Amino acid sequence: MGAELLVMALLPLLLAAAAGWDLATFTIPNFLQLALMLSFSLFAIAAHLTPGLIGLHLLAGIAGLVMGFALFAFGYIGGGDAKLFGAVALWLGFHDLLAYALAASMFGGLLTLTLLALRQWPLPAIAARQQWIMRLHAEKAGIPYGVALAAGAFVLLPHTEIFRLAAGA
Repeated sequence: MGAELLVMALLPLLLAAAAGWDLATFTIPNFLQLALMLSFSLFAIAAHLTPGLIGLHLLAGIAGLVMGFALFAFGYIGGGDAKLFGAVALWLGFHDLLAYALAASMFGGLLTLTLLALRQWPLPAIAARQQWIMRLHAEKAGIPYGVALAAGAFVLLPHTEIFRLAAGA
């Protein structure tokens, strides 16, 4: 029951918080990544993961962090996005990491194209009163890639190894 709750409730809640925070402020607070890592630790205990499997998930998280910071170094994503990618990679492990990277990339491309297109049009007066919408609509603004990272995880989650492990715990 505890593993199911962590995968089906807490993980999506933390991902939604990261996406919402990024959308509104172009930042993802460190406490969300820490919460994701801590909740994975609780999941590992609740799902009775073996030390070897925990080690593989830790390696996947490190690999995700390295990949994320490589993208950050090239200016493609922000530092919070890089850390979020690593935290989600910790949860998913190597088993689902490639599928997650692909899904997040596809959502990132769609989000980027959508925002670039919307930024060409003037905002309706009601939207122009919202500071976060104005910031998101600004021509030189970045892309809140945390939204794409969360969307990729949401779509993939029901098909992941951790989902199956939680259901069997």
